[in-house]
Amino acid sequence: MAEPSRGDRVIAFIHRYCLVPEGSLLGKPLVLQEFQKDFIRAVYDNPAGTSRAYLSIARKNGKTGLIACLLLAHLVGPEAHQNSRIVSGARTRNQAAEVYNYAAKMAMMSPALSKIIKPIPSQKTLIGLPMNVEYKAISADAKGAHGGSPILAILDEVGQIRGPHDSFVEAIETSQGAYEGKAILLAISTQASTDDDLFSRWLDDAATGADPRIVSRVHTAPPDCDLMDENAWRAANPALGVFRSISDVADFAARAARMPSDENSFRWLFLNQRIEASAPFMARAVWDACNSPPDDDWSGRPVFGGLDLSETLDLTALVLISQAPSGVWDVRSKFWLPGEGLFEKSKADRVPYDLWAKQGLLEAPSGTKSIEYDFVAAHLRQVCSDLDVRKIAFDRHNFKQLRPCLIREGFTEEEIEAKFMPFGQGFVSMSPALRTLEGIVVNGRMRHGGHPVLNMCAHQAVTKRDPAGNRKLDKSDPRRRIDGMVSLAMACAAAGEFIEEPSATSSPWDDPNFSITRLLQ
Repeated sequence: MAEPSRGDRVIAFIHRYCLVPEGSLLGKPLVLQEFQKDFIRAVYDNPAGTSRAYLSIARKNGKTGLIACLLLAHLVGPEAHQNSRIVSGARTRNQAAEVYNYAAKMAMMSPALSKIIKPIPSQKTLIGLPMNVEYKAISADAKGAHGGSPILAILDEVGQIRGPHDSFVEAIETSQGAYEGKAILLAISTQASTDDDLFSRWLDDAATGADPRIVSRVHTAPPDCDLMDENAWRAANPALGVFRSISDVADFAARAARMPSDENSFRWLFLNQRIEASAPFMARAVWDACNSPPDDDWSGRPVFGGLDLSETLDLTALVLISQAPSGVWDVRSKFWLPGEGLFEKSKADRVPYDLWAKQGLLEAPSGTKSIEYDFVAAHLRQVCSDLDVRKIAFDRHNFKQLRPCLIREGFTEEEIEAKFMPFGQGFVSMSPALRTLEGIVVNGRMRHGGHPVLNMCAHQAVTKRDPAGNRKLDKSDPRRRIDGMVSLAMACAAAGEFIEEPSATSSPWDDPNFSITRLLQ
């Protein structure tokens, strides 16, 4: 008879020694679900060895119980190593205490485990006596990630971290070097909100298969699923009907269907979809459906733009649009940020500006402490020389500082007056521009190419309404970078207001009554 694998030994340990510490099954032997056993075998029976393992599921699917079982297997079970250390990390003390309390209850309820595990509640610590293994629950707000070298580090709800960097997680990651080839970093969490958040980047990297030592299991509903689709519920909730009540999910789904303001929260927490909890200007799936590459050749085509000149320390955006013969609107995006302190700004804003700059997706000249409008003016001169630029709408704010730079780049006053169009950011101006932009995207008549910086702006954009129902993009939250969407909306407005002089050729641009809005009707 074949020897049981590492994964099978962990599963057998859990089934034999771990009892349910709370709820209706209190005191009963814990029985792992199939998705949990699959995950355990994938982690411990990986032929390449496992250095990192990710499990993403919706809330209330036995996450804390699985964490407790695995840390006990490393504390006194088949994965215990002499004098080793285990940590579980959480964002807050209360969350860290929840993991400790669950594991401690499980240990103390077991007649066998209670004899060989010593709890120290004041320190949220368990000691595995046979091999002197220490487990400690730590939290980001307690600054407890430094010190020691854990052979197993379990991160609870890492999906709550906004942005691509987190000093607490980095401290845990870098502390595992003492166990070369044996240490495991385990993250169990719902999905993060955006593509550029830490857990999203981990999951996307794992999905490439580039590192066979990374194990990843993601249970999520299809992005465009109906809220009342039970199959979608089951895709994200593999413990539906066991840990997660079907009637509970049904009640929340019905509420989200009645109240659109609750839909994103339901999709995030119950369907484990990567989506902002707040209501966005545009549904992610609708925007992402237009990510086809734009045409490269814009020769002979009228071009319109939107220029958002942010403060000198913030993101500046230029977005150009041009209509292809097929009627689809192609998009080109250009972004600027100061180069000095870019890494620190990436961490502060929780956005990978530094990576985008290396990839050429963002211009951040080295050594610059503020946006140099000369760079923007030089790019505008090149664009206007290469393309048939008809109108560029701009926010009046800061344009006074740009105008002298344009003059130095060879723009005449007449050219500036002809090509550049001031555009208000209030409800009256922005509401029709947003309707136009929305219509193009919803009808699948845009190719924005999936530019990561523009995607970030699209995914973070939210709107405000006035009493009359008019909308504008909400700039009040400094954490939201929406400059690219502001520029895109202004570009649509510039195209809509432009009237081409009639000529002998046949083209929609030759119609003196042409407007972009008419094309959508």
